[in-house]
Amino acid sequence: MSVVQELERSGLAFGEVARKYGIAGSATIQIWVRKYGNGSRGKVIRVEKPEEIDQKKQLKERVRALERAVGSLHIELALERAYTNLACERAGIEDVAAFKKKAAGQPGTKL
Repeated sequence: MSVVQELERSGLAFGEVARKYGIAGSATIQIWVRKYGNGSRGKVIRVEKPEEIDQKKQLKERVRALERAVGSLHIELALERAYTNLACERAGIEDVAAFKKKAAGQPGTKL
């Protein structure tokens, strides 16, 4: 407890206190601080302005929207691949990759 209290009062690094008291493991003091400390060491406190908080919320929502869009595109791509494979199978085309390459150079058809 005295090691933890000194560490919190002095602001010394974990390694310095470990050497001072001859404590072998570097993680030992960190574990003690987490268990017995007052919470002043090892925690990061971030102060944000209101506009930073709003921007953070907006960015998180944007990420969620983009993740949904990517998920939808993956589903569409999987369906398109399955449809192409099925169409090639029914048309008797064995080399689907060659068919796709050849079709990529052709103008699109209107439905």
